[in-house]
Amino acid sequence: MKTDLANLVVNKVVDRLENSVFVTVGVSNRHVHLSQKDLDCLFGKGHGLTEMKALKQPGQYAAEEKITLKGPRGSIENVRILGPVRKETQVELSLADGRTLGIELDIRESGKLLGSAGISLIGPNGQVDIHQGAIAAYRHIHMPEAVAFGHGIKDGSLVSVKTFGQRSVIFNKVLVRVSPKYVLEMHVDVEEANSAGLKNDDQVEILL
Repeated sequence: MKTDLANLVVNKVVDRLENSVFVTVGVSNRHVHLSQKDLDCLFGKGHGLTEMKALKQPGQYAAEEKITLKGPRGSIENVRILGPVRKETQVELSLADGRTLGIELDIRESGKLLGSAGISLIGPNGQVDIHQGAIAAYRHIHMPEAVAFGHGIKDGSLVSVKTFGQRSVIFNKVLVRVSPKYVLEMHVDVEEANSAGLKNDDQVEILL
């Protein structure tokens, strides 16, 4: 009887490990995505971003260029721009950043900017005042199609994710974004990372 029970436990553990999805963490600090129009205003017409470091997601990179963000209550200097340029400018901040600047941030999926907070962007060549585009990014997972299909996960699904270590937590309602272009990676902002003791390249587990 004890042997049967032990085998059952072992089989359950092996089954879980074989079907688990472990994801690498990327901690996202405050940053800006710019449209070409706003990039021209901030750095001069025709300016192109200078790649400093490639990011894990294909084609994405941290640029050398930085700007200052200004709100009703304060400003934050040396905010990194991420490339390439986008159709619409988007500023991703922590909730604490919002309080520093004096703006109320909604927690939103990237690209869902309608009705979001406005903010001023200051570069070496000028200033741009956007009426929407500042958000606190919804925690999310970039997932390749093959991984998603193999585990019955669809684009837009919400999953729970378990972290490890002394400050282990379970993040519920983690948005999954599926594309054949993606590398498997979970993005959380600095506040969420600190609450769970996470750092770049840590591993977390999707609870299926």
